Amino acid sequence: MPRQTVLVIDDEENMRHMLKIMLEKTNYSVQCAGDGIEALQCMTETDFDYILCDIKMPRMNGMAFLEKAVKKHPGKTYIMMSAYGTVETALEAIKKGAYDYISKPFKPDEVFLTLRKAEERERLQKENLRLKTRINEIEKQYSFGNIIARSEAMAHVLELVKKVAEHKTTVLITGESGTGKELISRAIHSNGPRSSEALVNINCGGIPENLIESELFG
Repeated sequence: MPRQTVLVIDDEENMRHMLKIMLEKTNYSVQCAGDGIEALQCMTETDFDYILCDIKMPRMNGMAFLEKAVKKHPGKTYIMMSAYGTVETALEAIKKGAYDYISKPFKPDEVFLTLRKAEERERLQKENLRLKTRINEIEKQYSFGNIIARSEAMAHVLELVKKVAEHKTTVLITGESGTGKELISRAIHSNGPRSSEALVNINCGGIPENLIESELFG
């Protein structure tokens, strides 16, 4: 697995050196920049996973860098650092697109914990995207575009299904076993106004005859 990359931005050489050594010991690949202008140039040349940035710097301070970087490189994880910060400063950084804020002086564990949280957030985001993609794939299986009508009678059924799906109404689907009743019901649900809600399957054979009508139609 390739090492994750970190860009450290700080005008103090000792701070850059300390963070670089500390992070490289934990298997990060680290590059350093002395101010926001140099950092923006680095980001055009290298795709960093995480950016650790001081706020008070010459030429271009951390807040100015953050604004420009977020516009040019959205979706990156920006972590701001400062020895002069306040709650207001931290909130401003978050509003501008920072993931988190660390106050100087800090302990090494604080940096590692923040990076670990950022890694976990990215993992969850990727998992969420994977699940959404899978859900979309499943929904497409039941869209009208994936039901092929070879006969005139079935084409008529699909036209009727399209009209029914537009309305919040009770639909009774009848037919022999294996004719696609469940497929039609899922297509109606997936293309209707309640597609974001759950589709509940009920085993009608397990419901007493005197209760089936109220169970289905209320």
